[in-house]
Amino acid sequence: MFKSLFKKSSSHLIYAPMNGKIASLEEVPDPVFSQKMMGEGVAMIPSEGNIFSPVNGKIVQIPDSKHAVGIETDNGIELLVHIGLETVELKGEGFTPKVNVGDQVSVGDLLMEFDLDYIHNHAKDVITPIVITNSKNSGKQFVITEQKEGKAGETEIITAF
Repeated sequence: MFKSLFKKSSSHLIYAPMNGKIASLEEVPDPVFSQKMMGEGVAMIPSEGNIFSPVNGKIVQIPDSKHAVGIETDNGIELLVHIGLETVELKGEGFTPKVNVGDQVSVGDLLMEFDLDYIHNHAKDVITPIVITNSKNSGKQFVITEQKEGKAGETEIITAF
């Protein structure tokens, strides 16, 4: 009887899409992200050049510049993983998508490989915002982790209620 009271059945977890340090969105040195103009979220500083799916869902966007991946979860949350800052200027150089728009993905699936050194040397910053782009009109509340290190596919970084 009490088991059902404590189940997280109405919450949805978003996991770290990479290995690295976790930072608040407010720490991102770009007002579009730090002022949450695109939505609620968190950021990570990657320790290696792989992006893994943080959720179960469908790939809905990979821009021609390959610097980001958009995913819609099975429960309607729209998530954007934006690799680095001002990386659109790299015109796809240093990014290798491993999925296509329309693909179904599960937590931990490899989505993208990127050359961390290249991005570090040619972009403004490697910090990677993970943003819920429909957070303002989703009807959900979001709790951001207080952890400071993340492991791809394992560390819960955002819980949606």
